[in-house]
Amino acid sequence: MTAPRVVLTGPPGSGKTTVGRVLAEHLGGGFRDTDADVEAAAGKAVADIFVDDGEPAFRALERAAVAAALVEHDGVLALGGGAVMDPATQEALAAYAAAGGVVVFLDVSLAHAAPRVGFNQARPLLVGNPRARWAELMQARRPTYERLATVRVTSDGVTADDVAAAVLKEIPA
Repeated sequence: MTAPRVVLTGPPGSGKTTVGRVLAEHLGGGFRDTDADVEAAAGKAVADIFVDDGEPAFRALERAAVAAALVEHDGVLALGGGAVMDPATQEALAAYAAAGGVVVFLDVSLAHAAPRVGFNQARPLLVGNPRARWAELMQARRPTYERLATVRVTSDGVTADDVAAAVLKEIPA
C-alpha cells in the first residue's frame, strides 16, 4: 500500500498548498491537494459545488478524495481546511498516523491568515464576515487539528521555506 510522506492540515491561510509544494520539491515527490481532486471529480470549483449541490455533497466528495489519496499518493498531501471534521477522515488519518505517517497541523493566527487568504476570494465558508467566520471555524476545528497531528508547526511570520524546513526535521528519512 502506498501512503503519503506527509499530510498537511490546517485552516485557510495556513500555507498548506504553498508549503506542500515546497516540501514536495525537497522530498522529490509529487504534491496533491484534495480540494483540486474534488474539483476534478465534480467538474467545477469548490465554491460552485457549495452553491449548486450544498455542503453535504461537497463533504462526501471530499471524504472520498481524502480516502483515495491516503492510499494512492506517495508524496505530499494537503487536505482542505474542513476535511478533518469528517469522522471517517479522522479515522483514516489516525490509522495513517498509527502506521507511522506524519500528519502536520500548520497553525496560523488570524492576523497572518487574513492577508494570505484575502478574505475576498471564493471561499464558501467565509461568506458574510470572513474574519469572524474564520475565527469561529478555527475555534471549532483547532481541537481536531491538534488531536490528529503528529507534528505542529506555526506558519506565522515565516516563509514557506522556513515552515517546510521545520516540517522536514520531523519526517523520518
